[in-house]
Amino acid sequence: MKMNDDIRLIEQALEDALPSENCLEKDVVQAMRYSLMAGGKRIRPVLTLEFCRACAGTSRDALPFACAVEMIHTYSLIHDDLPCMDNDAMRRGKPANHIAFGEDIALLAGDALQSLAFETIFRSCTPENAMRCSMAARFLANACGACGMVGGQVIDLQNENRNAPIETLKIMDAKKTGALIKAACVLGCIAADADAHKIHAAAVYAEKIGLAFQIVDDILDITSDEETLGKPVGSDMSRQKSTYVSLLGLQACRRLAQELTQEAIYALHIFEDGGQPLADLARALVTRTS
Repeated sequence: MKMNDDIRLIEQALEDALPSENCLEKDVVQAMRYSLMAGGKRIRPVLTLEFCRACAGTSRDALPFACAVEMIHTYSLIHDDLPCMDNDAMRRGKPANHIAFGEDIALLAGDALQSLAFETIFRSCTPENAMRCSMAARFLANACGACGMVGGQVIDLQNENRNAPIETLKIMDAKKTGALIKAACVLGCIAADADAHKIHAAAVYAEKIGLAFQIVDDILDITSDEETLGKPVGSDMSRQKSTYVSLLGLQACRRLAQELTQEAIYALHIFEDGGQPLADLARALVTRTS
């Protein structure tokens, strides 16, 4: 299945999962839809579908898990943009959720999307896949909790206006960005009832592309513009935060991103056809311009 077909499948499933706006609390539902259906590359849910297919599963097997991952990602973006966090006014080319709906509704919309993610997993539960749903929910909860994405955001906040060493930066990004990417990949394997060797390979791939993804983000933050990225540029520099570019330099970062991508592709040898669609996706991520 082509990536655009995956994205259409994911977006229809996301729309179907959202609550009705025909209720007294419609403001929060509208805010959820505003960010969840704002487009974006849908990289994480596509990874979930691709890994499921690489393990001989089907897109339908993994679709609820893919949607759950995207809901968690969207909730994190809403909260990251809040004034008490990164204080960004633009996201995906339009006003951030708190600019459009107010800080109170934006906070609640993020909370509601987090709840909806786990509801979406368990709504798909049957006697046949109950164990897989339980494993997926537990892995996703760990990825987005205090030892994962939330913990990464804490480290990020603690290191504003501070020259953090590269070791701290790697730990932060492994949690803030990498943990959810790893969850996306592993949940695809879980959906297909894959063995431990394939789950491990998916985790290695995710760790490599997760770091490469963040390095490319840092590169684009100084080489691109707000119109292309759909979000403010130079924000890390303005907050005097360490980045891979500030610590290693632009050319070294480009080389490192390429090396990590090759290591990610090597991890795919355990899959049929070397996980070719996943290899292509890794190459696309490291050469992206937005």
